[in-house]
Amino acid sequence: MKKLLLTGFEPFGGEPINPAVEAMRRLQGRVIGSFEIVGLELPTVFGQSTERLLAAVQQHEPAVVIALGQAGGREGISFERIAVNLNDANIADNAGNQPVDEPVVPEGPAAYWTTLPVKRMVDRLRNEGIPASISLSAGTFVCNHLFYGLMHHLAVTGKSIRGGFIHVPYLPEQADRHSGAPSMTLDQLVTGLERAIEVLGE
Repeated sequence: MKKLLLTGFEPFGGEPINPAVEAMRRLQGRVIGSFEIVGLELPTVFGQSTERLLAAVQQHEPAVVIALGQAGGREGISFERIAVNLNDANIADNAGNQPVDEPVVPEGPAAYWTTLPVKRMVDRLRNEGIPASISLSAGTFVCNHLFYGLMHHLAVTGKSIRGGFIHVPYLPEQADRHSGAPSMTLDQLVTGLERAIEVLGE
């Protein structure tokens, strides 16, 4: 059976929870379609996050890698289309790093495209009433840093692994602390990710 490596970040920015890692924990160890889900929690830290991800790619040799991250304020599940070669943090990461106007990979290309079928994934979720959209900006914090690092690694090594990044909204208990920001229940979030993964096997 093929493996799908699913990652989620630890809480950051003063939040006690992160919906990305909570969703990953719900899905790890499960079989969805033709994929066994291998879960991995990552530190919300520049550099360390990518190092741990790439070590897991080498260890597990997955067919697909999907990284999850929190994007508070977004209304639904956002399928990122592009990773840019830029670290530009408006807050410090969990180790106190706050790079400004630095490349993720010196001399690397400006950007990489996801290799996930994001349009079909979005269509599947919307057909089932789950809020979803394609995003053209993964930001310039650790989420984009990890996304770019993953896609650069796959490009330079020539590995036939599909990769991409998905942003998820706040959970309701987080939204209550953010003036009623948009949110999604963990159950609905997990269902949406299940449907997206099912598309990969079609």
